[in-house]
Amino acid sequence: MKVFYDRDADPAHLKTRKIAVLGYGAQGYAQANNLKDSGCDVVVGLRPDSPSRSKAEDAGLRVQDTAEAAFNSDVVVLLVPDELAPRIYKQEVAPNLMPGNYLAFAHGFSIHFKKIVPPEDINVFMVAPKAPGHLERREFTEGRGVPCLLAVHQDPSGDARQVGLAYASAIGGGRAGVIETTFKEETETDLFGEQAVLCGGLTSLIQAGFETLVEAGYSPEMAYFECLHEMKLIVDLIYEGGIANMRYSVSNTAEYGDLTRGPQIVHEEVRERMRTLLKDIQSGAFAEEWMGECEAGKPRFKELESKGLAHPIEEVGHRLRGMMPWLAEGRLVDKAKN
Repeated sequence: MKVFYDRDADPAHLKTRKIAVLGYGAQGYAQANNLKDSGCDVVVGLRPDSPSRSKAEDAGLRVQDTAEAAFNSDVVVLLVPDELAPRIYKQEVAPNLMPGNYLAFAHGFSIHFKKIVPPEDINVFMVAPKAPGHLERREFTEGRGVPCLLAVHQDPSGDARQVGLAYASAIGGGRAGVIETTFKEETETDLFGEQAVLCGGLTSLIQAGFETLVEAGYSPEMAYFECLHEMKLIVDLIYEGGIANMRYSVSNTAEYGDLTRGPQIVHEEVRERMRTLLKDIQSGAFAEEWMGECEAGKPRFKELESKGLAHPIEEVGHRLRGMMPWLAEGRLVDKAKN
C-alpha cells in the first residue's frame, strides 16, 4: 500500500489549470471551498435554477451553468449524486470535454459499473475523501484533514496521478494521508461499508435495540440514551485509538459484555448475509437495482425513507436534543449554508 502526504504532492500540477466542481452538495461544498482556500482557480457548476447557487456565491465562489463550467475548465470534478451522474455527464459534460482534459470523481461508482465511459483521450482519476463532506470541510478549516483515496482509470497525458495527488493535497487529504487504490476496490469496499456497517448495519442495530427496550417496558427516553445518544461517545473512543482504546476506557463489566455478547448478535448467520451483500455489490446487482429504482422515481426509497422518519426514535430524539441546546452549536450541517 502506498501512502502520500503533502510533501509528495506538487501544487504546480494545478497552478495553471482551471477546475470546475460540478455540484454543491456535501462534497461539492467541501471540496470547492477547500480548493478556493488553497489558492486554486475554481468555479462551481450548477443548473440555472439550483437552490445551491446562492449558497456557493455567499461563500465567495464563482458559479456558472454546468455546461459552461465544464467547457471553461481543464479539470472537471463530477460531484453529483451517483444516480444523476450519467445524465449530467452525457448532456452537460461530455460535449464540453477536450482531449487531454481531466475528469475526476469522489466515488468510483459511475466508472466502475460503466455508467459513464469517457473517451480514451480523457484523463480520469478519483480522489475519495474518507469522511462526509461537512466533516471534511471542518477538519480543513481547523488545519487538519481527512484521509483520501487516489485512483487512476485513464492516463493519456501521463500525469493523471500527479494531478490527482495535487488535487488531494489541495482539499486537505495530504495532511492526513492519501492512499493509492483502484476504482474497483474503492467502489466495492465503500458500498459494503455503507450498507453493512456505517449506515445500514448501524441504523438497524440502533433501531432494533431501541425497539427491544421499549417493547420490554422501559421508557423511550432511557432506550434513546442507551442505544443512540451514547453511540457517539463509544465511536469517538474507537476513532481516537481503535477498539482496544474503547475497551480500555469502559468498565470491566461493559468490556466483558462486549466480548461475550457481541458475537451473539453478529454471529455466523449475520456474517453470511454480509458475504451475500458483498457478492451483490461485486456482481453489479446492487448498482442495477439502485439505478432501476431511480429510473422508476424512487418509490421504494421514498417509502422506506418516510418510514424511517416516522420511527418513534426520531420523535424522542428530537425532544431530548431540544433539552441540550449546545448540541446545535457549531453544527457540521447547516442547511442554510451547505
